[in-house]
Amino acid sequence: MKKTFGIWIAVVFCLILLLAACGEKSQEDVVKKLEDKLENMNGYKAEAEMKMNTGPESLKYQLDIWHKKKDFYRVALKNNQDEKGSQIILKNEDGVFVLTPALNKSFKFQRDWPEKTSQPYLFQSLVQDIVKDKDAEFEVSDSAYIFRTKTNYQSNNNLPYQEIHIDKKSYTPKLVKVLDKDKNALVEVKFKNFDTNSSFKDDDFALEKNMTTGTAETTASTNENMGAFTVVLPTETSGSEITEKKQIDLENGQRVVMTFEGEKNFTLIEEKQEVVPTLSSPQEVNGEIVNLGHTIGAISDNSIEWSSNGMDFYLASKDLTKEELIEVAKSVQGKAVK
Repeated sequence: MKKTFGIWIAVVFCLILLLAACGEKSQEDVVKKLEDKLENMNGYKAEAEMKMNTGPESLKYQLDIWHKKKDFYRVALKNNQDEKGSQIILKNEDGVFVLTPALNKSFKFQRDWPEKTSQPYLFQSLVQDIVKDKDAEFEVSDSAYIFRTKTNYQSNNNLPYQEIHIDKKSYTPKLVKVLDKDKNALVEVKFKNFDTNSSFKDDDFALEKNMTTGTAETTASTNENMGAFTVVLPTETSGSEITEKKQIDLENGQRVVMTFEGEKNFTLIEEKQEVVPTLSSPQEVNGEIVNLGHTIGAISDNSIEWSSNGMDFYLASKDLTKEELIEVAKSVQGKAVK
């Protein structure tokens, strides 16, 4: 009798374990659910906060993310420390653009963004990275499915890993951490809202509308603050030192050209215009979008250009690698000189 009772207890215990295991989805189940969700939804609108720990100071961005199936995107980034530097990454039928409405400035890129590189704030990119990484680690918490995957940043190998938290109920992203080689989180994206039943107006992804929305007010405040020109030096110089600094008076502003020489030579140009120019055609870039932490820029093989705090910057070098160009550019928010 005791033996039979013991066997019965063991069977019940095994059934409890089996039922518990059946109640939790496997990695394959979650991946399939994510793929199905992407396939079946027509788009989404999301709000998120992105924290960047990639420069001398930690920076925060407020993000508004729109996606309309199949490949229309609008990502508005507002830097808490640079109200004039709000930017929009836009993809429509005409191409991919980075817009700085307050400066009436726009860059046009090749159409393969965001397919080529990881994007921690785009749902499609996160799912793509999860699916592609056959060695992805999987963990289940009380409220989330957690994936640890490799990233694909073509111009920056310093961020090789990411941790993606997917909400158990909605199968939408909750938190993304982008990690360096030592598994330190250098980028964190926290999603606050994620609406997969969003609707869009016909011109929501139009270049003209996104360049002019709120531009009059921000342009006026930007013009008021033009004039004073403070040169900013990089704190990362790849072993080089400034050897020449030339100031040039422009018709409507100033330009400073600085030459750095040493282990690796490079030139840094900074320009400030007293009056924001009228809207012109986007400047076409034979390169790719790069996040410099304090702003979004355009990188090609030998140069990076970007706008920040009402100023335009151009960094060029035949000696610096792409990664070194990015590191120098990221650090151009450090020591200021008159």
